[in-house]
Amino acid sequence: MYIKNIKADGFKNLKDININTHEKINVLYGENAQGKTNLIEAIWLLSGVRSFRSTKEKDFIAIDGDRCEISLDFDNGERVQNVSIAMSKQSVRDKKVKLNGVEQSGASKLFGNLNCVVFTPEDLELSKGSPDNRRNFLDLSISQVKLSYSKVIARYDKLIQQRNALLKTVNLNDGGPNWNLLVVYDKELAKLGAYISMLRYNYIKKLSYVSSKLFDKISQGRENLDLFYQSTAIRELEGRTDYETRMKEEYLSAIKNSIEADVHSGFTNVGVHRDDLIAKINGLSARDYASQGQHRSIALVLKLSQAYIIAEEKGNTPVILLDDILSELDKKRQGFVLSEIEKMQVFITCCEKIPEIYDGRVFEIKDGRII
Repeated sequence: MYIKNIKADGFKNLKDININTHEKINVLYGENAQGKTNLIEAIWLLSGVRSFRSTKEKDFIAIDGDRCEISLDFDNGERVQNVSIAMSKQSVRDKKVKLNGVEQSGASKLFGNLNCVVFTPEDLELSKGSPDNRRNFLDLSISQVKLSYSKVIARYDKLIQQRNALLKTVNLNDGGPNWNLLVVYDKELAKLGAYISMLRYNYIKKLSYVSSKLFDKISQGRENLDLFYQSTAIRELEGRTDYETRMKEEYLSAIKNSIEADVHSGFTNVGVHRDDLIAKINGLSARDYASQGQHRSIALVLKLSQAYIIAEEKGNTPVILLDDILSELDKKRQGFVLSEIEKMQVFITCCEKIPEIYDGRVFEIKDGRII
């Protein structure tokens, strides 16, 4: 899969962008705050995913602008397709999202057509940062190979918010309608949570297999990487497929056993929203013992493994978006990343022009324009 053409006008500081891209390497260079990351963000949004910079939709449009339009053509190996998003400052919510000229109900409807993997400097903290980041990484990765999964996660997250609000009104010594409603929530959470646990566990098994090979390569055979799923609700997940019966019952039991703590804290303490992806190097917890370099290597192989799994499951390679990431890596890791993605289309942002690009194109961005 590769992008053939990108157009952007009025998206943040981008003006009159219209470039034909290369099938392999595309370098976007220029000084800071000129629009390089904005162009990467536009590509990411057109893949149907929320901004990796947490940009609100009203901020897509330039401060001094009235509307924005972004679009691109991509080849998925079978045919060329077009995706586009247009919106005006007067009616931000009434944005026009189109796939091959057909209007869609929202940007999320684009998801699953153009597959991308984005890598930002913040992702280098993936293995040692917040468990929230690792859960988000897992859920997005699974959604890219199983589109229906994103709806399950959205439903679970909404139920957790409702249950947490309800917990603040419940008295342990008193029954009543709120308590009965809590029971209803718990049964639905157990149903969804058991299914999510099974899918996450199975994905991590595949992720661990691919990542361990890549980590062996980047460490030159000196270190072993293993990944595990840490569940707060289900004790054993290996080989489990009974998410509709015994897994659901086990999950529900874990929620019930935590009800006293939940009421006191006003928060649901057990469930997939509290689970984690655990990494170990040579049997030791990476979070507790890994060096800064090892953490960066883990982050690199996790992202590369995400791309490889998409390629295997979907039958074509994703587009790689490297936003100012190479400048954060030493020469060894730079070479490792570039060698592993050489068969994929890649967009690289950087502040200085890369001297020699044999199989690609270089675009200079200044004040939101390609010059």
